[in-house]
Amino acid sequence: MPVINFLTPCIFDSGALKQLEVTAKKLGITRAFIVTDPGIKAVGILDKVVAALGGTPAGIFAETVANPTEKQAKIATQAYKDSGADGIIALGGGSSMDHAKAIGLMASHDEPLENYAAIIGGAKKIHKIPPLIAIPTTAGTGSEVSIGMITTMENGRKETFASPFLIPSTAICDPDLTLGLPTFMTAATGMDAVTHCIEAVLTPTVNPPAEGIGYDGATRALGGGWLVKAVKDGSDPEARWHMMMASYEGALAFVKGLGGVHALSHAAGRLHEKKLHHGTLNAIFLPHILRFHDGAADEKYVRLRLAMGLKPKADLGDAIQDLNDAIGIPKTLSDIGLTAADGPGIVEYALKDLAHFGNPRTMTADDYAKVYEIALG
Repeated sequence: MPVINFLTPCIFDSGALKQLEVTAKKLGITRAFIVTDPGIKAVGILDKVVAALGGTPAGIFAETVANPTEKQAKIATQAYKDSGADGIIALGGGSSMDHAKAIGLMASHDEPLENYAAIIGGAKKIHKIPPLIAIPTTAGTGSEVSIGMITTMENGRKETFASPFLIPSTAICDPDLTLGLPTFMTAATGMDAVTHCIEAVLTPTVNPPAEGIGYDGATRALGGGWLVKAVKDGSDPEARWHMMMASYEGALAFVKGLGGVHALSHAAGRLHEKKLHHGTLNAIFLPHILRFHDGAADEKYVRLRLAMGLKPKADLGDAIQDLNDAIGIPKTLSDIGLTAADGPGIVEYALKDLAHFGNPRTMTADDYAKVYEIALG
């Protein structure tokens, strides 16, 4: 069974879930607390994980909401403490991963949670959290190997937390767990992975290894056509393998940073009543942000065209829009329920988001407002 050691050990292959019991033992987890969501429970994946664990978990929290919140993390953290657990298993997409990280952080650190936000330098206050095994069931966020987590705070702000201590102790990436993923979720989470790769490449931070990984992820998902193949045939194990790898690579790459797409998506995602999917938001914003930054990173645009299998003078924004159309991503923000009235608040929060500082060309409030207006349709 291949084990990739980069930021953290990652057991990566079809059937990797079988390694859960031995992995937990190696980490000293004897009473696991599983964090997941209602959908994963409903389709039977939670049962598979419990069986692979080889024993009864200390507790299960299966109510994780999309775009996890500080309010829910407080409830789940108390459940973790009450269970007597000595480790956490995160099972699901990015929301379950981030929620599990928040539980680990809150269970081992003093309140309030906002003290540890990256934007105020909170990373230096973060220390060791309980052992955490991450098992992704989508191929998009890469949170299973990332240094960060995103949480919507009780004040309404969507905060980024980043520290090496938030990287899961071990990731178990089993592409077979994504074989039943619905077409729309395959497309949306796949575009999340693509956006990670592209924005990580474009951010001006100097980190050639991470940048190289970002190019490879883009080549895999786009140039190799594996995203389209996974959307068209969700039962294709090879396509699922490559998209989980692209997702993994996207997270390794964004240690370098992200940019305006994520600043806007994070800001919009805090509107819980809208029930917006992060990957869908990324996909809609990405063509417009690519057009805005055209000319600010010419050499990288040349290499991205090569990675994506495009002609030398191709418009990257047009190429992404064509891809969105091909895999069924909604065309505009209006199509997913956002309005002009939502714009000012989204722009305000985007300017405060950590990802905002990774833009290759400085973006002002007016720039974000214009991108939002165009993306609204």
